[in-house]
Amino acid sequence: MPELDRPLSPHLQIYRWHLTMALSILHRATGLALAAGLLLLTWWLTALARGPEAFATVRAAIESPLGGLVLFGFTLALLYHLANGVRHLLWDLGYGLGKEEAFRSGLVVLGFAGLGTLLLWLVILAF
Repeated sequence: MPELDRPLSPHLQIYRWHLTMALSILHRATGLALAAGLLLLTWWLTALARGPEAFATVRAAIESPLGGLVLFGFTLALLYHLANGVRHLLWDLGYGLGKEEAFRSGLVVLGFAGLGTLLLWLVILAF
């Protein structure tokens, strides 16, 4: 086969990381985390239907420190995925496609996810 003088496809070592690139990968990862969280929700609903002993087991797992951390992470993933999904919908409509706009909207998504999660958990823990 003859040797061609054309550039090779760039790899991750060549790309310089950008916020939008990292947020895109994080959007996919949070989608996977939400799918895994649905398994936990199914476990909770099944235990609710099975009776008090099964529900007590699930409740003990949820109320443990690890369970609280998992629920906090699930909330963060849910709010991030929601905000970034809205951002993608706006992009589909043609808004915010410039480099600076995409960067700023990425910061808004991160801020919404972080502050929204903290505020939601403050309300949850207050009751």
